[in-house]
Amino acid sequence: MVKTARTQEPALVADLELRVAQACQAVAVPDSIEAIVAAIQAELPDLSVRHAMTRAGWHRLGGVVDLDGKRIAHNITEWAEAESGGDIDELMFKLADVQYFATRMNGRTHYLVARTGPLARDFIQIEVEQLQEVLDRTISDPDWFPDSIADFVDPIDFPRVEHEPVGAPRLLFRRLVRVPDLVASPDAGPKLVRFLDDWDRSSAGESDGFCHHWVLSIREYQDRDGDGHLMAKPVPVMPEQVPELPGAEVARGAKLANQIHGFDREMGYPFAWYFHMLTNRKVSHQLAEAVHADLMGAYDYLPARDLKVLREWYQTPYGL
Repeated sequence: MVKTARTQEPALVADLELRVAQACQAVAVPDSIEAIVAAIQAELPDLSVRHAMTRAGWHRLGGVVDLDGKRIAHNITEWAEAESGGDIDELMFKLADVQYFATRMNGRTHYLVARTGPLARDFIQIEVEQLQEVLDRTISDPDWFPDSIADFVDPIDFPRVEHEPVGAPRLLFRRLVRVPDLVASPDAGPKLVRFLDDWDRSSAGESDGFCHHWVLSIREYQDRDGDGHLMAKPVPVMPEQVPELPGAEVARGAKLANQIHGFDREMGYPFAWYFHMLTNRKVSHQLAEAVHADLMGAYDYLPARDLKVLREWYQTPYGL
């Protein structure tokens, strides 16, 4: 049986990451996510792998190709630095008589999750990127002279060409995160830990699983010593379906109770309004303040466990 993130040895972790990466490479880019899920499920037979969400609309820098589509470089930054020796004048002189194109990688990130235990933090999150390299721009222009290598590599204002594909789309394993390991590490800030603990202590913890409603948006960064770290923030799996509950529309009493319970029904689990209030400006903090005021008065429309969480937030507010 696959152990939880808390108990797996580093060698086993690395082995599983390698097997998941190889499984992704073996899958042809599908029209649907089912083939990816099936391939990774085969590597985690004792868990239930499911697709949580897909984030689209992002891109990163690509490489360099010539007029006929022949590959000049896979990484435009490394190529520019090597060709220029750090001298932008030298690079532009070399490119004066060639017709090259810079490419970019248009991407989608598929988030897959597998529960490993009863707590909110007890899950594995796997990120798989679906990439398509496309033409982005000509690499030079007679009327354009960049100020630096960085400006050459990623100009802010430069005419783009039609994004014609360069090669076939492909899948790339991005990362596998055992969330208990992350939460137990210094990388997990106190707000994330409190968010997950609030879930477990509230009626939301009785739903079908935190990772079926939320994933972690993870960003890598380096500290001053060059050591790598992760930064994580909860993101709802259906962000486009989150209703608005702005402060100007906060009601009181029975009307407010109907508002928050209606929000919960739409999101599919109890106390949903509270967690979205912590992470989304569409749900005003004034909502929690109004609910707290109601429940300190004549109204009683939250379970005792949710009221306790709300009281603690009212005494020490936070948000992510």
